[in-house]
Amino acid sequence: MLTVSNYHYIREDFTSQYPSIFGLTPESFKRQLIELQKIGKFISPKELLENTDEIVNSKQNYLLVTFDDGLREQFEIAKPILDDLKIEAMYFVNSINFIEKQVSLVHKIHLIRSQVSPEDLMSNFLKSTFKSKFELPEIDKKKAIEHYNFDDVSSAHLKYCLNFKLTINELSIAMNDLFNVYFDSKETVNNLYMTEEYLKILAQENQLGSHTHSHLALGLLDVDTIGTELKKTKEYLEKITQTKIEMLSYPYGNEASYAFPVPDIAKKVGYKLGFTMERGKNNGCEDKLLLKRFDCNDLVTGKNYKNSL
Repeated sequence: MLTVSNYHYIREDFTSQYPSIFGLTPESFKRQLIELQKIGKFISPKELLENTDEIVNSKQNYLLVTFDDGLREQFEIAKPILDDLKIEAMYFVNSINFIEKQVSLVHKIHLIRSQVSPEDLMSNFLKSTFKSKFELPEIDKKKAIEHYNFDDVSSAHLKYCLNFKLTINELSIAMNDLFNVYFDSKETVNNLYMTEEYLKILAQENQLGSHTHSHLALGLLDVDTIGTELKKTKEYLEKITQTKIEMLSYPYGNEASYAFPVPDIAKKVGYKLGFTMERGKNNGCEDKLLLKRFDCNDLVTGKNYKNSL
């Protein structure tokens, strides 16, 4: 069987004016890896790619580490820890950060929310052209609190509006205006994401994969746009690294991100393995382009860990 643990932010300090960016410290990351070593055997991405059937159908618990979003801290902080432990990982990146030098929308949201309170953001949006989208009826307020049960009420209402009420275009417009008030886009791109040199190193070590071009939920897009999102990153990475890119992780990883016909298009484009964020171990019953992953918080030492996993 195959157990996959996925990570995003790995940094020394997560303090900010308002909580919105969450992850593991290097110490917590290393501690989890050491504990995982006790319950399974880590494999490399190359081993998985070359022996997928054997690994997922095995009674032995094989482990794989993955990272989404191509963040600089993953290479500069997490990778040295992995190297010391002789563990290889898979790093999935978005090409929009490199080709267009743009900050991904998901990170704009994280960064803005780290500097502006949810109350002030709601107040701002209620004065904007999107006012009606942020005037939640009581039934939606209840849904928001139920869906984001780990958040305070104000944060739950805000996140519900952003994620369920606005279209992608509306969300982009709203966030772009705010982002430019608080952040310098060029500086953020340089500080937040890996360099092309880092990508080349990972590719030579068979540890580089695609997270699509723009970090959008693919299943909500039209067929042509899905194809473009999948091809653009693959072609860009293969061109600059002179290696094959055959592994993919779907942004957000929920059903909306990999709904039909996304896996079929991914296969036609040339991907062999794809990763969702559907929780669970892989035991051979899965489509190879719809492999399951755990968020690191769901596994041993994680804040949501349950012994039943």
